[in-house]
Amino acid sequence: MALKINEDCINCAACVEDCPNQAISETPVIYVIDPERCTECVGFHDEPQCIPSCGVDAIVPDPDHRETREELLAKKERIAHKA
Repeated sequence: MALKINEDCINCAACVEDCPNQAISETPVIYVIDPERCTECVGFHDEPQCIPSCGVDAIVPDPDHRETREELLAKKERIAHKA
């Protein structure tokens, strides 16, 4: 499942550098996570790196983008081949 940033985001950018897929970007109000790029760090780390860097717990699972570990690994490979 991809992650998302909710309305509790304080726009601090602490999460951006931790994302190995460059899935986090800034909007005028809050940061957002692109579900097409978010792999929950599967294939890079044992757990998502953005969650612990968020000081206000604004990063949560996105119920609209449920994916298995295998699907997340396949997404990681697709992203790597596009780079």
